[in-house]
Amino acid sequence: MGMKDQFQEKSEQWQNQAKQKADQAREQMQGRGRRRDEDMDPSRPSQPSQREREREREQEDRFDQDYDA
Repeated sequence: MGMKDQFQEKSEQWQNQAKQKADQAREQMQGRGRRRDEDMDPSRPSQPSQREREREREQEDRFDQDYDA
């Protein structure tokens, strides 16, 4: 395989990777937009955020550790 072929193959790989990353970023942004819409909808019950759930879990773990001691 010549240098030109190697360069062309590498170039195509980079393009494919860039397209995949762009698609993933686009999907993430669409997901965030949907979540914001759901958060703004007053008819929907409020769900705790991931961060709030992690904090609660950490507090429960600390309480359990203190209780066991």
